[in-house]
Formats: sequence, C-alpha cells, structure tokens
Amino acid sequence: MIHRIEPVCQTPLWQHALATAFTDVDEFVDYLHLDKNLLPAARQAAAQFGLKVPREFAELINKADPADPILRQVLPIGAESLLSEGFSADPVGDLKTAIVPGVLHKYQGRLLLIASGSCAIHCRYCFRRHFPYQETATYRDKWQQALAYIKDAKDIHEIILSGGDPLSLSDGRLSQLVTQLEVIPHLKRLRIHTRLPVVIPARLTAELVKWMTAGRLKKILVLHINHRKEITPELTRSLTGLHQGGVTLLNQSVLLKGVNDNLTALIELSEALFEANILPYYLHMLDRVQGSAHFEVADEEALRLENSLRNNLPGYLMPKWVREHAGMAAKQPAF
Repeated sequence: MIHRIEPVCQTPLWQHALATAFTDVDEFVDYLHLDKNLLPAARQAAAQFGLKVPREFAELINKADPADPILRQVLPIGAESLLSEGFSADPVGDLKTAIVPGVLHKYQGRLLLIASGSCAIHCRYCFRRHFPYQETATYRDKWQQALAYIKDAKDIHEIILSGGDPLSLSDGRLSQLVTQLEVIPHLKRLRIHTRLPVVIPARLTAELVKWMTAGRLKKILVLHINHRKEITPELTRSLTGLHQGGVTLLNQSVLLKGVNDNLTALIELSEALFEANILPYYLHMLDRVQGSAHFEVADEEALRLENSLRNNLPGYLMPKWVREHAGMAAKQPAF
C-alpha cells in the first residue's frame, strides 16, 4: 500500500523572522555587547513602547557601538520618557481625519487605509507610536465598512495602504483586499507604504510580486529607509521582480539626529537608493510625537543640509524636504 503523504505547511521565512525578532531589552543589549548601564533606562522606555527588531536587521548594527546609526533608530533610551513642549501623541492629526474604522481621509483624491496595526520593527521616532490601532484598523471584519466608503467616494483615485505596516498581513489577506479594490472603477492607483522589506527582505515573496505586478491598478511601493546601511544586497535582489514588473519604487526618510543629519550620510543614501532602483521621494522633518524630541534636527541646521545636498546631487536624486502639519491638505515644503 502506498501511504498518502500530507503536504507540510511551512511557515514562510519572513513570518518566522517576525516571530523570532528581538523583543527583550536585556537580550538585545547583550547581543550587541552594549554597556549594561543602558539597561534601566532602556527597560523603562520599552515598557511604554516595546522593543522589536528582527535579527537580520540587528546584524547590520556595529556591536559595542552606541552611536551606530541603525542602533539609534531602535534602542529604547531614557530620553523617550521626557515630556517635551510642542510634542504630542497625535502630531499629524490622524485621529481627526478618521471617517470610518481604518479610513483616514486627509488628502484630496486619496484615502489612507490602516490595513494593519502591526509592524516588523519599532522605530523609536515613530509618529504613530501612541496610535490606537485596535480602534481604527481595517483588518478582519472591518474591511467591508472601509470598502463601502471607498465605493461611494467617487472623487477618490488612489488608495494608500499604511499601518502599522500593511505587509505584516499575509499574502492571502493582502491579495483578498487588493482584489476588492481592483474592481472599484474610479480607483487608478494603489500605494503601499512599508518598512518590512527593508528589515526582512524575504517579505517580498514570489506571491506578493505576482499580485503587485498584475491587475488594473498602477502600483507604487514606498519604502522607509533612513541610512545607506539599510540597503543590503538582499533588499536590492528582492526588489528586482517588482522593478522589472513595472512597480514604481520610492523612498521616504526622516531627518534624524545621530542617524543621517550630515551631508555624507544623505549623499550616500540617495546614491545607494538609485543603485537599488529606488527613487528618493520625501525627506521628512521629524513629526513631533511625544518621546522623540532627542531625534529633532534644528531648522537652521536642516536648511543648511538641504542647500548643501542640492549642490551635490542631480535633481532626480534630491528628495523633497517636507513636514506635515495637522489639518493641512497636503505635506508642506520644509522651508
């Protein structure tokens, strides 16, 4: 008798990487050979906004170097617990633009869907670190309410999937959502904002590339990369299928003190992005979310950097320097 062998359902590599990410501050500090004196403040900050760093991304950090630009973005520190004037829990006014669960109607002709409240990494400057995802996300049974709103909003031509990180959803769930968006006749474009492929390049699976490069809607993938060290050979290779399939690849960065607030770092970032077939899109001034004041670069220094960068790069490698103001109909020039 020939015994039937049932197929083994394997966890995708990217989901395994999510499940095994660093979440314990003590383990993370020990892995990086950092000074144990950092631990009390790190534990306190992580109690307010948890640590989460995929191990593959942690490998990019220089061990025993507290000034490493990747480490600066992810290590909880005591400064996060300080209250700073002018900083708030909702710095860009997202909650005031929530129409139905998961739908933020902030801009003319575009709608933003909070497709998931989960992220692959917790960036310490995240402008949604205090966001009430459980109340606002579109996932699970709330999609239908959001889709009904979009169908009725005939002036909407572009949907922006955001989060959290929309690519934290499985390919099946994402494909299901996109299929329903594809049949709404007044939609023209689908934009996905994500950091997940940067920290776990394996997230760009063959199945994801297949549905991203198919369908009626024009697809745009907006990555979030702040430093050239984040552009690994693995990321570049994983983006090849999307680039060849006609997906527009853009990047948005945040100007962060101690990470990319110098001319060399910004030039190297734009050059490395282009080599990976990604166009620099936005460079954001810091959204003033409570707990992130130590990342802020003064306007005078930022303006000097912008002028210097413009003098050193061709126009197509020069990102737009912008800041977002709550209640404004669009992002505004930084200066």
